[in-house]
Amino acid sequence: MAAFEEVESGRRNDRPQLSLALAECRLRRCVLLIAKLDRLARDAHFLLGLEKAGVEFVVADMPYANRLTIGVMALVAEEEARATSARTKAALAAAKARGTKLGNPSLTPGDSATAASARAAWSVAANRRAAEVLPYVTAARRAGAVTLQQLADALTARGVRTPRGGDGWHPWQVRRLLDKVAL
Repeated sequence: MAAFEEVESGRRNDRPQLSLALAECRLRRCVLLIAKLDRLARDAHFLLGLEKAGVEFVVADMPYANRLTIGVMALVAEEEARATSARTKAALAAAKARGTKLGNPSLTPGDSATAASARAAWSVAANRRAAEVLPYVTAARRAGAVTLQQLADALTARGVRTPRGGDGWHPWQVRRLLDKVAL
């Protein structure tokens, strides 16, 4: 059994972990277990296409759902996503009209103390992320990867997201990661 954790938004269609999970299910001819339907997809077309992907799946929060129920819930999730987006945009526009400053206050030009605080927080997050990716690098090395390109290819093949959320690693990203963890 394998476990895959997707961190992408349910509104996005490029879902590398889901693709890996589907491939694993096809390979092993097993059932895909999904925690929550609305977190899987907020696009009815995407979700209905998943039914045609050749993989049986069960949704943990709706274990007895059938094709009809899944289709209806997919449409409901898609409409909820649209409504949430509209409410958020309206609230931001109203706040802006009231004079509220929008955006990240730690990126305000000229505020060096706040900028330094933001840089420190980003550094901590980057170090934590590097530590999370390190076991994959170690496994790739055990499997024979030596060069930065080989390590980058191994991370990409494993579906590990890059520091900025991309799905394809480059050798220079691996170098920065290794510099952070000081192997």
